Amino acid sequence: MNQIHAGRARACSVLVLLSILYGCSGTPVQPADLAPMRAPTAATHAAPAASTASAPAPGVLLDRVAAVVNDDVILKSELDKRVQDTEREIAAQNSGATLPAQDVMRKQVVDQMITVRLELAQAENRGITVSDDAVNQALTHIADRAHVTLEQIPDSLKQQGIDYTTFRQDIRNQIVIQNLQQQVLNDELRITQQELDDQIHADQSNGDSDTDYQLSQILVATPLNPTPDDISKARQKADAIYQKLKGGADFASTAIASSDDQQALKGGIIGWRKGSELPGVFANIVPQMKPGDFSEPVQSVSGFHIVKLDDVKRSGDDKIMVTQTHARHILVRTSAILNADQVKEKIDNLYQQIKNGADFDTLARQNSDDPGSARNGGDLGWLDPGTTVPEFQTAMDKLRPGQTSEPFQTQYGWHIVQVLARRQADKTEENQKQKAYEAIFARKSEEVIQHWLSELKDSAFIEYHLDD
Repeated sequence: MNQIHAGRARACSVLVLLSILYGCSGTPVQPADLAPMRAPTAATHAAPAASTASAPAPGVLLDRVAAVVNDDVILKSELDKRVQDTEREIAAQNSGATLPAQDVMRKQVVDQMITVRLELAQAENRGITVSDDAVNQALTHIADRAHVTLEQIPDSLKQQGIDYTTFRQDIRNQIVIQNLQQQVLNDELRITQQELDDQIHADQSNGDSDTDYQLSQILVATPLNPTPDDISKARQKADAIYQKLKGGADFASTAIASSDDQQALKGGIIGWRKGSELPGVFANIVPQMKPGDFSEPVQSVSGFHIVKLDDVKRSGDDKIMVTQTHARHILVRTSAILNADQVKEKIDNLYQQIKNGADFDTLARQNSDDPGSARNGGDLGWLDPGTTVPEFQTAMDKLRPGQTSEPFQTQYGWHIVQVLARRQADKTEENQKQKAYEAIFARKSEEVIQHWLSELKDSAFIEYHLDD
């Protein structure tokens, strides 16, 4: 069997589908990548044909295999469709990008399709599934961003020649892959207290944690355990690309044609990263660059990188002050004893007692269905903005210290809330810790997923048939 070190790449997105759909509303959108998978076909779901149905004439070629991935195959027709979609995506997102030669484009796209097949197979082995409700929720979000209703999406897609069933399956697959990668991160990514302390110290020392960099990159990948010859060949390729860029070649077009990165077909765009979140290979390079600059090839365990600084934003490091609210509440919810009408009657009665001077603390201890606060007279302590559900936050924000709300409903039941006091709290240190954690997580998660994908591909049987 011929094992291939496929280029490190991720799922070929169907952003072109979203771009076209959103283009109808004139609203620019940057959704998460939606990974592709072939749509369920009549051949895989139809009942056996009746015996009277005519069979294909002997010798008629129906399709070809473009690639073999373990026990799965990618058909030429699937690859042709995905290449077409990808070319439309590139045109929609970057009208100035030059498409690579067809053989290069097909290799880039099939590599990404291979990655998707491997990830979906892993998800199936782990028992990861996605409910229809989760898919509908994602579609609803897309519809809201596109200023259409959920019911209008199929017709909007149909007008652009896009199959709704395939589109929906692509979204389901991407959610599956996101859940799979989250499991991988939960299993393999660890952040120690020492790492947090070191990151906070580094942020305070270099002052770069509040600088945002918009980046793109071209990656010339090396195998997981490269030989000296592998490294030499990759270096030569990276140097040739660098010289091409110095000669005026468009970075996005070159990334589409030559990069092994997950975002190659999006012009190599990485997106915005804070200074503290920069991968180690970029950390000492990017802060010295100006927008529009690109680096010489730099080596990492993944291969050779050429990074481009597209834009930069700097924000201040002022203290972060928030308004905290000290509140207490009474919660009444339905149960085997109380139905919805009886709950409403009870909460209204409690509110009337409070208005007539009854002690809130005593009523909460005797009647509240929130066990965590009832024993303390309903006291919730000091609450940061956004700690509670929106309905509770809204009701609380309308009150001055000493005031009590009328009964209101949330997903937990019916509440009465009373505001005891408010104060300004300095959250700067807490925010620094959170930012440090997020920076480490962002940096390490990319490395963990990249390494995991490399192992996944190295252990797979991958065979190309692009020239057959």
